[in-house]
Amino acid sequence: MEEMRKDRQNELKTKLSETEVILNGTKKIVEDGFKKIQEMQKELARVKQENNDSFNRIAELCEVNERHQEINGKLQVRLTELEQENIELHADLLKLKKQMEAKLSDLRKSGL
Repeated sequence: MEEMRKDRQNELKTKLSETEVILNGTKKIVEDGFKKIQEMQKELARVKQENNDSFNRIAELCEVNERHQEINGKLQVRLTELEQENIELHADLLKLKKQMEAKLSDLRKSGL
């Protein structure tokens, strides 16, 4: 009877030791899991901040692009106006040239 009791105690001690080993292992797994979760949360916060910064930069660049398009549109209108003025001036110069040539021709014909 005493021997059975000792066997039972040894069996319980063994099970207790096995349970402690399992609990310690589980505790380590849980602790490591929490550390990984904390690291992932920090990484997620960093990525969110980077995304937010990127979004803000994209918004700024879109505003700059819109301003450039507006300026380019105005420049294109002005360029078209100047090209038209150039065409008109060229036509006026040709008319003046023909008038001068005609007057010179008339002056030559009249003996000057």
